[in-house]
Amino acid sequence: MEESSRALSPLAVAALALLVEGPMHPYEMYQEMLKRKDDRLVKVRPGSLYHTIDRLARHGMAEVAGTDRGGNRPERTTYRVTDEGRSALQRRLTAMLRERAEEYPEFPLALSQAHNLPAEEAVRLLETRIAAMRESLDALGLSAQHVEARDIPEKYWIEVGYQRAVLRAELDWLEHLLERITTGRLDW
Repeated sequence: MEESSRALSPLAVAALALLVEGPMHPYEMYQEMLKRKDDRLVKVRPGSLYHTIDRLARHGMAEVAGTDRGGNRPERTTYRVTDEGRSALQRRLTAMLRERAEEYPEFPLALSQAHNLPAEEAVRLLETRIAAMRESLDALGLSAQHVEARDIPEKYWIEVGYQRAVLRAELDWLEHLLERITTGRLDW
């Protein structure tokens, strides 16, 4: 049974993208994802990554490249991407870039029900969120400076600019909402 590219999870997309760069064993992939801070983009844990690689191999998108053992460490299986895996990755990326996915994040739901809290409580919670978002925006700025200083081509970290723009827009909107709640212009 062949898994369609549409069924590739975000973690499978990230794993295949790493295998396109070269053969790796799953724990090496995990370490590389953390080093690149890909955990900001996809939920990654060693166990889930191992399961994802197994599934990719079962569906012919990855294959065993070899096994090795270093010192007292357990034997490690290294995988490489197959032609089918490369094609599936390209199809999935094409769809992800072209089509807007309907996602269901929690925050819009929380906003739609915030009227169930006292206005003062909603303001306090949103102020806490805004402070955390400003910290995230600063961290993204530092990440951009770090990769620019290392002369890493922007195509490898283009999502940082997107995340900064989206975060700035959300911050602007939330600050305006807070102002409307605290001045009473928004009936609570």
